[in-house]
Amino acid sequence: MSENIKIITSNKKAFHDYHISETVEAGMVLTGTEVKSLRAGRCNLKDSYAKVINDELWLIGMHISAYENEGYVTHDPEARRKLLLHRSEIRRLHRKVLEKGITLIPLKLYFKNGWAKVELGLASGKRQYDKRQDIAQRDQQREMKRLQKKYKVK
Repeated sequence: MSENIKIITSNKKAFHDYHISETVEAGMVLTGTEVKSLRAGRCNLKDSYAKVINDELWLIGMHISAYENEGYVTHDPEARRKLLLHRSEIRRLHRKVLEKGITLIPLKLYFKNGWAKVELGLASGKRQYDKRQDIAQRDQQREMKRLQKKYKVK
């Protein structure tokens, strides 16, 4: 079965600010206007995170803009949204999050076979020198590719 994936938004800054050790895919509980707004690409993952509350996983701080053609029913753009995972998976993630310096952050939001999904990453913060190291390594890779292209080396 081929998977039909349409990426809505991704959190590029997360890979700059955090070391991502593991990723997991979760479903989302959404209302109709939230889904329509997501299909229009009107959401923001900046400063959002996931948290376990009463053995349920919640996405906090994600902004889904109001749907333009909404009628009398609307949604709260900053509401926390429930994420769908197996209970054992939630417990496993909760144990890891309890470790010092580990948090769950959304990396990508997408539609997979028509269902809204979020990719969460177990993240630990990077120090300033780690960020500089990553930038230097990326620049070095870019320079190597440029030279390979120039001298046609494969």
